Amino acid sequence: HLPLTNMQESLSFFSLMIVGAFIIFERRYKVTTLGSFITPVALLMLIVSSAMHGEVRQLPPILQSNWFWFHAMLAFFSYAAFTIACGVAVMYLIQRHFLKTKNLGALFQKLPSLETLDEISYRCLAVGFPLLTIAIISGAIWSEQAMGSYWVWDPKQTWSLITWLIYAALLHGRLTVGWRGKRAALLSILGFIVLLITFIGMKHSITW
Repeated sequence: HLPLTNMQESLSFFSLMIVGAFIIFERRYKVTTLGSFITPVALLMLIVSSAMHGEVRQLPPILQSNWFWFHAMLAFFSYAAFTIACGVAVMYLIQRHFLKTKNLGALFQKLPSLETLDEISYRCLAVGFPLLTIAIISGAIWSEQAMGSYWVWDPKQTWSLITWLIYAALLHGRLTVGWRGKRAALLSILGFIVLLITFIGMKHSITW
């Protein structure tokens, strides 16, 4: 089975997904400097995972559902895309600051243009949001199998919905009223912060 049965395994798997997403977007857009903003996140997760003491035990029956694995895989794929979007958003804000202050030094020369960064951020969101949507739906189906209800408003489900709403608002604003630039970057960073709270800080009411 996939290494997703406890937080130690999940952090390691998350870091692997981040690196995989980075490789895909780096090859597509040739933005090598993106690694300076993304790899520290993956490395930090690996360090934290290594410091944890996860107990190796038999896979609980509640996690042996195909819906759970489908839900978990899509969720981590979306998380990886949103991580890249956050890193690009930080790069955008730094580059924007350099342009406003006319500090056109070595780092400015290495960073892509604002237009390129904005485009990469949008592509990441366009990949991550549908995956998160399907992950939430499949998670609800798994919840019905495990607890007899599609939605129980436990902390994990509630914060997943909050995360979804933030990214939905960001994409809706971009497509309908043209939210770009600084506003889109800040919302992308906010979405990633809420995502981390959802992933690390919130637990399902299901215990195993």
